[in-house]
Amino acid sequence: MERIAVVGVGQTVYERKKADTFEELVFEAAGRALEDAGADIKAIDNIITVSNDFWDGRTISSMAIQDAAGSWDKDISTVEGDGVFGVLYGMMRILSGSFNTTLVVSHSKGSEGVMNLITNAMFDPIFQRGLGIDATSSAALQARSYMTMSGATEEDFALASVKNHGNALNNPHAQVAMNHSVADVMSSRKLAEPIKLLDCSPISDGAAAVVLSNKKGLKRFKKDPVWIRGVGHCSDSYTLGNRDLARPRSLKAAAERAYAMAGIKNPMKELDAAEVYDAYSYMEPLWYEGLGFAGEGKGPGLLRDGATSMGGELPVNPSGGVLSAHAVLVAGMARFIEAALQARGEAGKRQVKGAKTALAQGINGPCGQAHCVFVVGS
Repeated sequence: MERIAVVGVGQTVYERKKADTFEELVFEAAGRALEDAGADIKAIDNIITVSNDFWDGRTISSMAIQDAAGSWDKDISTVEGDGVFGVLYGMMRILSGSFNTTLVVSHSKGSEGVMNLITNAMFDPIFQRGLGIDATSSAALQARSYMTMSGATEEDFALASVKNHGNALNNPHAQVAMNHSVADVMSSRKLAEPIKLLDCSPISDGAAAVVLSNKKGLKRFKKDPVWIRGVGHCSDSYTLGNRDLARPRSLKAAAERAYAMAGIKNPMKELDAAEVYDAYSYMEPLWYEGLGFAGEGKGPGLLRDGATSMGGELPVNPSGGVLSAHAVLVAGMARFIEAALQARGEAGKRQVKGAKTALAQGINGPCGQAHCVFVVGS
């Protein structure tokens, strides 16, 4: 495969309720990515936008932000899913041979929607939607299933919340950053058993952007590239009842493809940092297992041992993860951006010392129906 480089990244600060419009958020993120790359919009051949009609509250939501993304007189395509899949599509557009450079932008204003109503629409309209199931209640089913399979406890999940919210204190883009304890998580308000308030990611507004290039296009940019070394994606069954919620087989398949492409045999030893999609605290140890960091049922042990803390064997979510900022559709791209910053050695106070190779994971659909995994390296 032709090598694809990451030459620019940009993201807004994530907040509960921004006054900025969708267009202003996209313009800010795209401008930051281009500035980071050391170029202007003239260097871009192709644009990918990531949006969703439900979250934007309008049909053909991508139309509202195309000008803000700099799409005038340029080829543009749209993705309705998590931003990490937008990065995948942007990479594929370059690999098609039609373009040398791509700008990918994603945005979301969760504050302008009603989360439980919007995520209820993910489910089957005949048999499931009428039950009122949404992202949080379905996640509670997965958390309980994982607890039954692995023996994990609510206190184990709370360790992910404590770790990631603490890491977020070093991330100027984070929305929720604080030092708290397992006891604080356990005493926080219960939302859907066993999930409590501090086990949940916040409702967030924000945007992110990435500039990609092939080798030919690199001369347009000033930033030294970080290379996409491997990528894999896979989707599981749409219906929750057709999946084993405690065993993320689509994540395992996606990770194995990314590792094979990157030449990675032992991810715990060969990765320096990882950014995973922890929309709920239980997801982090579950995704450890799908990513091959731990054997089946062994993910919580990495949290207990501190193996995934800053200074541990493989720091996971040095940025604070999705638990610290969850602009829907943007969060997976933010994981990709944070992984690229780690590989560049430019993650500031959240930098993992000596990091050269990092992983990013994003998801689509309820309970991690689809996964996309990237390995990036300098």
